[in-house]
Amino acid sequence: MNSLQTSRNLVLEQIKNACELANRSEKDVQLLAVSKTHPSEILQKMYEAGQRSFGENYLQEALDKIEALKDLEIEWHFIGHVQRNKTKHLAEKFAWVHGVDRLIIAERLSNQREASQTPLNICLQVNIDAQDTKDGCLPAEVADLVRTISQLPNLRLRGLMVIPAPNNTQAFADAKALFEQVKSEHAKPEDWDTLSMGMSGDMVDAIAAGSTMVRVGTALFGARDYSV
Repeated sequence: MNSLQTSRNLVLEQIKNACELANRSEKDVQLLAVSKTHPSEILQKMYEAGQRSFGENYLQEALDKIEALKDLEIEWHFIGHVQRNKTKHLAEKFAWVHGVDRLIIAERLSNQREASQTPLNICLQVNIDAQDTKDGCLPAEVADLVRTISQLPNLRLRGLMVIPAPNNTQAFADAKALFEQVKSEHAKPEDWDTLSMGMSGDMVDAIAAGSTMVRVGTALFGARDYSV
């Protein structure tokens, strides 16, 4: 067993244990491997270890990896900030986009997604604890955005994505409450099934609060090397 297989098994065990503590099924929590700055060769080894969903933050780096690994059945997620001038590539190449926080971005993604493709899965990024340094819409804006975006063709609005400040476990509970509130009012509640929150250092608390997708990088791949 190689080191990546070992790391992935350990993370899956953490998810399983966290789910047991929260009286949840481990099948209800998806592991998204955050692979930014790691080369395609490493992603291929993680794929061979059983991982299928990978999250990237930097568009050009992601496009290079998508091309290099095009023969693999990878579900590509874009989890970085979405710029208006980059939506075409996101609409064409990804299965999921997590960082949508404005109607104009959703409209561009919908218009640029080919009708022949499956609908693009998107999550609204919410600045759940009002951090000055974080992107995302305000919680009070979510309901109106959901009503509008859920009507756009070529998109499937799946839920929320949050990145709370470190050690702010209350933000996870707030995100879960907002998620449930919107689901009760959603025109398409069957689509509203994803609460993307929790990373290597706080995924146990996120799962306890109701996360359905944890975004894990360091615990899978080790520390990133930003010099390359």
